[in-house]
Amino acid sequence: MAERNSKTLTIFVLIPTYNEAQNIELLANKLCTTLPAGNTFLVFVDDCSKDNTIDLIKKHFSLEYGIEIIEKNQNKGPGDSFNIGFDWIIKHSKNNHDIIVTMEADNTSDIGILNNMITISQLGYDLVLASVYSQGGGFSKTSLFRKIVSFFANLMFRSIFNIKALTLSSFYRIYSISLLKSIQNEFSTIIFENGFICMLEILLKSIKLNARIIEVPMILNSDVRKGESKMKIIKTTISYTKFLIKNYKKY
Repeated sequence: MAERNSKTLTIFVLIPTYNEAQNIELLANKLCTTLPAGNTFLVFVDDCSKDNTIDLIKKHFSLEYGIEIIEKNQNKGPGDSFNIGFDWIIKHSKNNHDIIVTMEADNTSDIGILNNMITISQLGYDLVLASVYSQGGGFSKTSLFRKIVSFFANLMFRSIFNIKALTLSSFYRIYSISLLKSIQNEFSTIIFENGFICMLEILLKSIKLNARIIEVPMILNSDVRKGESKMKIIKTTISYTKFLIKNYKKY
């Protein structure tokens, strides 16, 4: 695998937001002390927040970073936000070695492992997954019910689609820009699904294109999140079931 030149690439950080006003200041503190300002560009796609999320992004993120805030006209979910953000980044990327970091806005993504993930991505991997199921990963301050639901959903979909990766649905990933361009060329649209199932969709597309994928252990700490999780168990379960029925032969 060919190494990539980290001195010339741009690190795009793509973060979907929806009513995250309580979490923005801490997120800004973590990101701005972790990533170099010179080659980092932050892209926020807001899904019609009803609070002052956008104002706080403008307030707390350093002007040393390139920042784009995309405001949607209709609340459609994280999949739609990611797709809009990916399209914007592909149009504005000037280097085929650029990378895209995706993460939650609620601080449950462990920024402490981000530089390690970036370093690993430079070894030639197309997709780096932050994984609670890899050796060394796990959950902290997460309800037993959510752990059980996550475990059995992962097990079922890994078996049905013959997926070797252990973590399927986490937002916290690093994509090579070349992988996303390949997905766009092959499937016309990077993400069709609007809900949380979008992460499984893009993972399956990456696997189908023989992407080089690696997982990095992460501890998911839900205790740092302020406010409720945006993922609703029943609604998400229904969307996963529909996705399975529609796509189990496709991938």
